[in-house]
Amino acid sequence: MKEVGHAHSHAGHSHGVGTGRVLFVSLGLTVAFVFVEAIAGVRAHSLALLSDAGHNFTDAFALLLAAIGFYIQSRPADQTKTYGYQRTGVLVAFVNALTLVVLAGVLFWESYQRLRSPEPVAEMTMIVVAGIGLLMNLAIVWGLGGHGHDLNIRAAWMHMLGDAASSAGIIAGAIAIRYTGWLAIDPVLSILIGFGIVWSACGIIRDSLNILLEGLPKGLQLTDVTSAMSGIEGVIDVHDLHIWSLGSDAHALSCHVLIEDMPPSASDSILRCINTVLCDRFSIHHTTIQFEHTKCALADVSCSVVKQHQH
Repeated sequence: MKEVGHAHSHAGHSHGVGTGRVLFVSLGLTVAFVFVEAIAGVRAHSLALLSDAGHNFTDAFALLLAAIGFYIQSRPADQTKTYGYQRTGVLVAFVNALTLVVLAGVLFWESYQRLRSPEPVAEMTMIVVAGIGLLMNLAIVWGLGGHGHDLNIRAAWMHMLGDAASSAGIIAGAIAIRYTGWLAIDPVLSILIGFGIVWSACGIIRDSLNILLEGLPKGLQLTDVTSAMSGIEGVIDVHDLHIWSLGSDAHALSCHVLIEDMPPSASDSILRCINTVLCDRFSIHHTTIQFEHTKCALADVSCSVVKQHQH
């Protein structure tokens, strides 16, 4: 006899209406600043400013995607998307990170060309424009309230934080050029901005790919979950265990649990205990647990899988 237990909780991580509003306001401010910085970069002959304008342009694109993803991922499940649209935000984060890598490649190439042929720059224009950009980006970073657990919001947050750091670097570089006259500082700053962009993108690409490929959620270990479930009274064995993420902060689990032969009413307490442990200790709210009274063929296969994860 088999019994299948289900536990569902769709109360995902809520960012509130305020986050969506901040995303759209930030989008408008960033688009306006892109035009200002691009014009200033051309007039000042500053590759660093032009690079930062390009960075801000991808920021605007990132914020647009983040706003769209934020709206779509909050939609409830329906007849075709039975898990809902939570992965929309993860997919948007992945696309955002890829645009960052492409931008960094462009910056590296342009910086190389400028190092070969240095050009004079207008330091004061760089300082004023970068100062405005620094204040704007810090305000947006504060408005988004940190990166949190949502990869979509985290990607947008990283975009804006990276651009704030770029603006600070441009200000420092412009001051250095003013007092040393070393024109190579401008393209060197552009290269440093590019490395910062790649660094911020790598973590987002890694985390979003893990979710899209249904890998084990970050911070969880199969052996820990198995041990916790096996320690519950009445559980003899746990196998065919799978854990994946529905979105940035929503995890799901399915497994087979071997128990003594008993009526469904008697095993209900075991199911409740399992779901309580999974929810409280591992933040897993969506579970599908199949009870078995005889060891199935998948039990030995699951053991070998867990051993491979331990290496």
